[in-house]
Amino acid sequence: MANVVDKLRQFDAYPKTAEDFKVKTFSGATITIISTVIIISLFVSELKDFLSPNVEEELFVDTSRDSKLKINLDIVIPTISCDYLALDAMDSSGEQHLQIDHNIYKRRLNLEGHPIEDPKKEDIIITSKDIAEIKPVNETTAVECGSCYGASEKCCNTCEDVKEAYRQRQWAVKLEDYVQCKNEHENEKLKSAFQEGCQIYGYLQVNRVEGSFHIAPGKSFTINHIHVHDVQPYSSSAFNTTHTIRHLSFGPTVLGDTSSPLDGTTSVATEGATMFQYFFKIIPAMYVKLDKTVLYSNQFSVTKHQKTVLTLSGESGMPGAFFSYELSPLMVKYTEKERSLGHFATNMCAIIGGVFTAAAIIDALFYHSVKAMQKLQLEKAI
Repeated sequence: MANVVDKLRQFDAYPKTAEDFKVKTFSGATITIISTVIIISLFVSELKDFLSPNVEEELFVDTSRDSKLKINLDIVIPTISCDYLALDAMDSSGEQHLQIDHNIYKRRLNLEGHPIEDPKKEDIIITSKDIAEIKPVNETTAVECGSCYGASEKCCNTCEDVKEAYRQRQWAVKLEDYVQCKNEHENEKLKSAFQEGCQIYGYLQVNRVEGSFHIAPGKSFTINHIHVHDVQPYSSSAFNTTHTIRHLSFGPTVLGDTSSPLDGTTSVATEGATMFQYFFKIIPAMYVKLDKTVLYSNQFSVTKHQKTVLTLSGESGMPGAFFSYELSPLMVKYTEKERSLGHFATNMCAIIGGVFTAAAIIDALFYHSVKAMQKLQLEKAI
């Protein structure tokens, strides 16, 4: 048995040095402590990386058949009241989404950005053609026929009827001149137009095709297939369209900050009647988790353009924030996969062995350098 043990000792790749022949130095202890701290730091970093799933990316043609696109938004316009702001959405055909599914709310804010009252749900946008076909909600059975002041031969019993008749004629409207408008708090709206801010937030679901949506001052309507906003009795240059995008994304947020890069950005209008244009390239994304759960979302790139609309120079456009988007035919797939235990063990061996080897080389160089300097000083002394 003793012979077997003696033979096995010959295979020892780590021969031991007797304690009497070991020299322990202050520099060696310092290097040992530093190398130990480095090993622990690298171990913790590698362990975190091992516990987090490995995400693989691949790109392929999008063959999904989703019919709707969800747009999440939260935008603050600090110097225009909610009464003078409208949110419209249009698809690539140029027609408004009259039956759009939405959950958009407006919240009145003071100039400091604090809420004044509870948010109210925004009405679905309806074109001027549809207004003529739908009876007003507040219509009464009164037979009295109010004047339209030459704009129309129909009855104008409400302030909205008068404004609509003037829009059809494309005439300028002065609300203070009409009896119908004196009893509908129009003066209060005029006074608060620039004394309040507005937060518009929520989501809307549109057709999954190229389209746009915008937030602009004035009531929106259509004349001869042209989309316009009525900002009477103010001029377009009176509206400061500075705004903050608190959140904007397309679809559920499952990819972190990469799916909403505009969050927290502020666009400042340095001049009156400023038009902000955002052009989005939406890339569909699919996220497959470790438990095989599949989540669909969208990433996007964005280009921003800003210009001052000067009606005297013939510059086209109107003040507001305009968002145009188009969908990419490609889809990005993210797949979570577990990391290999063998890969983790290999990395740990490499870290420990590499650090100790490097530390041993540095210690040996330092030790022999000190010894050589001491020997040289001793020879000079002799």
